[in-house]
Amino acid sequence: MGASPQHPPRKPLPEGFLDSLQAAFGERVATGEAVRSQHGQSEAHFEPALPDAVVFARSTEDVVELVKLCTAAGVPIVAYGAGTSIEGNALPVCGGVTVDLGQMDAILAVNAEDFDCTVQAGVRREQLNEHLRDQGLFFPIDPGANATIGGMAATRASGTNAVRYGTMREAILSLRVVTPDGRDIRTSRRARKSAAGYDLTRLMIGSEGTLGIITEVTLRLHAIPEAISSAVCSFETLEGAVDTVVQSIQIGVPLARVEILDDAQMRAVNRWSKLDYPELTTLFFEFHGSSRYVEEQVETVREIADMNGGSAFRWSNLPEERSKLWKARHEAYYAAVNMRPGAVGWATDVCVPISRLAECITQTKQDLEAASVPGTILGHVGDGNFHVVFSLDPNAPAEMEEVEAINARLVERALAMDGTCTGEHGIGLGKQDWLLAELGDAVEMMRLIKRALDPQDLFNPGKIFAFSA
Repeated sequence: MGASPQHPPRKPLPEGFLDSLQAAFGERVATGEAVRSQHGQSEAHFEPALPDAVVFARSTEDVVELVKLCTAAGVPIVAYGAGTSIEGNALPVCGGVTVDLGQMDAILAVNAEDFDCTVQAGVRREQLNEHLRDQGLFFPIDPGANATIGGMAATRASGTNAVRYGTMREAILSLRVVTPDGRDIRTSRRARKSAAGYDLTRLMIGSEGTLGIITEVTLRLHAIPEAISSAVCSFETLEGAVDTVVQSIQIGVPLARVEILDDAQMRAVNRWSKLDYPELTTLFFEFHGSSRYVEEQVETVREIADMNGGSAFRWSNLPEERSKLWKARHEAYYAAVNMRPGAVGWATDVCVPISRLAECITQTKQDLEAASVPGTILGHVGDGNFHVVFSLDPNAPAEMEEVEAINARLVERALAMDGTCTGEHGIGLGKQDWLLAELGDAVEMMRLIKRALDPQDLFNPGKIFAFSA
């Protein structure tokens, strides 16, 4: 479903290449359709694109050996983590080899006194936090899905905690990366700041595997707060909910999380997660800090919400209650898609300056109310980022055209407000034209970097922008 951008033609594997792979990796090379299909699907509406082979790596040295084999044979290579990306970021549209990093799941070091750790790329975020809990530490970046750390770095993920703790850009101290010419490099040391040359760490973050394959990540950690309190508050109007968030941030309340779900999304969540919240636009809050400081934050936000037509706060203070609450939020995408049996999802996102957030969401809601395709609004409104999720009939091309038009208006609206076409999903296949609209000639600088590092265009070809444009 859906039109994809033009990408390099798919070529058959060179004669003898599979024999070379099997000689190097043995049973860790998979060419069966079931495994290839698993690595050729997307969470969203994009057509499947199967690799010719899948290699399961266990070390950086494996990745180096695989890259050298692929480079010598001119074979594309695409890194794969958990497969949870939204914009077709890991689809092997040119075929070749997908390298699955899921077995590279070791937590290599935790430096509690320095508040950092080093992990292999296949470590899942929930796995990491389970490991850290006994040391009083946690890793705050929470995109919802139980993604791999390497995938989160490659797509510059953020999520529900970004308003207070930032995104993967702020969370990463250093990367270990295999380059397209087969070198194994570290982009920096563990120091909290450095002025040593080009910032290669930030260059690789968000590059979606087009410049290098991330195999290890060194992360900043945080102390688990003394007190954590979650609350839910519903509003009669969308504007009242958004104004509550904007006013809270403008007066300096350090919200840990604040998520918005519109009335349509709340209906979907109630049905999917078997909850009983009012089916109105709703804010999910979380407050972190000392007990007294959390009480002060809560009281301030409660007063602001009351002025904007909010209901009484509904509390989830026990860990199991908070887990249930945020599980429902994390499953909101699946709840929205499954409003219609057999539907497929199209999730899009934008991010705007927070002073323009209410205007952007309100106009988007008007588009959704006039549409024939079900769509919901949810997002991390504390940093101006929100999502729209459509539930599409895969056998109705007219619905795809309608959603493409709504998405175009959404992105144009965000860009007109000096926002971005993607707050956290990345570019992948789905937003390449919008990247050009947003950054113009700066995209040519990106192409120059790509050509310099990957002159054969073998690392995740066809993503972010057209290589030869």
